[in-house]
Amino acid sequence: MELNLRRLKIEDLKIINTWWDAWPEWERPPKDFLPETALVVESGDQMITAAFIYLTNSKVALLEWFISDPSYRKPNRQFAIELLITGAEEMLKNMDYKYLFSITSHEKLIKTQQALGWSKDEKPSHELVKIIN
Repeated sequence: MELNLRRLKIEDLKIINTWWDAWPEWERPPKDFLPETALVVESGDQMITAAFIYLTNSKVALLEWFISDPSYRKPNRQFAIELLITGAEEMLKNMDYKYLFSITSHEKLIKTQQALGWSKDEKPSHELVKIIN
C-alpha cells in the first residue's frame, strides 16, 4: 500500500501517546513540550510514524521526538521513516531553512539519517532540560 506524508492533526496525539506508552524505554513528553509543527507517515488510514519539528528564528530547525507504532512491522516501515525524514527536509527547504538538527541515541535512526546524508558528531553530548515556570 502507498505511503502518505502529511501534517500532524491534534487528534493524532491520542494515538501517538499510546505509542510512547508502549515503548518501555521512552517517556512521553508533556504536550506543551511539543511544537505544533509535526509530520506523520501513514499507510491508508493507519499512522506508522511521526516526528516533531521545532522552528527557530534562525536558519536551523530541529527534527525531534521520532515515534512509531511499535506493532507496525510491515516491510515498508523503514521506507516510512526515510519518507518522514526526507519529507521534513523538503518542507523546511521550502520554508528557507538551511540546517536541520536532530538529537538521538537510537542507533538504527542514526544509521538511517547518515544514509540520507546527515553528519554525525562523534563526541556524545547530553540533553539538558529545566522547567523554569
